[in-house]
Amino acid sequence: MGLMTVFIAGCSSWFKSDDRNDPMTLTTFPQKTEASVSWRAPVGSGSSYGFAPAVVGNNVYAASTSGHVARIDLTTGVTVWNVQLDKKLSAGVGADESTVVVVTPQAEVIALDADGKEKWRVKASSEVNHTPWVGKGVVVVRAGDYRVQAFNAENGEGIWSVQRPGPALSLRAPSRMAFTQDLIITGIPGGRLLAIEPATGAAIWEGIVAVPRGASDLERVNDIVGIPSVQGDLLCAVAYQGRVTCFDIANGGATTWANNFSSIVGLAIDAKHVYVPDARSTISAFELKEGAVAWRQAALRNRQVTEPAVLGDALVLGDFEGFVHVLSTENGAFMARVAVGGGVMVSPVQSTPQGALVQAGDSSVSLIRLN
Repeated sequence: MGLMTVFIAGCSSWFKSDDRNDPMTLTTFPQKTEASVSWRAPVGSGSSYGFAPAVVGNNVYAASTSGHVARIDLTTGVTVWNVQLDKKLSAGVGADESTVVVVTPQAEVIALDADGKEKWRVKASSEVNHTPWVGKGVVVVRAGDYRVQAFNAENGEGIWSVQRPGPALSLRAPSRMAFTQDLIITGIPGGRLLAIEPATGAAIWEGIVAVPRGASDLERVNDIVGIPSVQGDLLCAVAYQGRVTCFDIANGGATTWANNFSSIVGLAIDAKHVYVPDARSTISAFELKEGAVAWRQAALRNRQVTEPAVLGDALVLGDFEGFVHVLSTENGAFMARVAVGGGVMVSPVQSTPQGALVQAGDSSVSLIRLN
C-alpha cells in the first residue's frame, strides 16, 4: 500500500534553535502534597511510544525494546520474574490474568503465560507499533496496514480481521485500545474511532474525532493518540492536528462537543474535566459536559510531557528529563514534583490503587505515591 509513518513522540529533532521552542525551565513552588518514589524496578533497556505497563490485579507487566518482559508486584515493587526473549520488541504490554502479549518489529505477536513461559507466537499482517489489547479470550493488535486483528488467547489462531482504508501517512505516537460496554475502542488513522465486538470483529460503531485538513499528506496526518477514555456515558478522544471530541455512547455515539486541538500523547478524564496536553505540552482542562476551557497550564511548555493520569484530585504526568509533575485537577496549579530519572518518558502515566505508575526511557518502572 506504500504506507509511511511520521515519528513525532520522543523525537530529538522536535526542538529547533528558535527560543520559542526551547523547553521551559522548571521553577520552584510551594508543595501542596508530597510525591515520592515508592519503588523502582528495572525491566531491560530501552523504551518507546508503543510501550505501556499493564496492570492486572496486583501484578504489573512491563517490557523493553531490548526484549525483556517482567512481572512486578504492584504493592512492593518486587520482580516476580523477568524473561529475555530472543527478539527485540516494538510494543507491549497487553495482559489479562492468563496471557501477556508483546510484539516485535518483524510483526510477530508473542504471548506468554502469567509465569513468563511462552504460549505461542504468530505473525500479524504488518509491523505493530501500538500496545496490544488482551481480554475476553482474544488478543487484539492494530497493524501498520490499518488492520485490527484478533487471535485466540490460548493458541494464537486467527479469529477475525477488520480493515479500513487509511491515509498515505500515519503517526507514530502513543496509542492504546480501550474496552467499554463490551466493546474494544481503537483509533484508526484519519481521525476516527472504531468500536469492535471482541468475539466476532463486528464493527458496531464508528466515530469521527477529526477530519483531515491541509494540502499535503503531512498536513493531513490526523491520528488518534493516547487511549480513548470513558466517564459515565461520555467517550472522549483526541487527534494530532485535529480535535478533542466527546461522544454520547448512550445515544448512538452522537457528538456531544468538539474543540480544535492537536496532541501527540493523549488525554485523561475524570467526573469534571478532560485533561490534555497540546503538541507543545501546554495542558488544557475542558469541562467534561460542554467542552469549555476550565484552565490552562503553560509552565511545562515544550517539555514533551506524557499522556497524563488522574489520581484523586491530582493530575500526574512525566517529561523528557525524567521528572514527574503533579498538578491540581481543580485549577492546574503545581502540587508536587519528583525526579525519577531514566531518560525521556514517553509511556503514559497510569493510575492504580497504589499510586501513579510510570515507565522511564530506560524501561524501568516506578510507583509514585502522593501523601
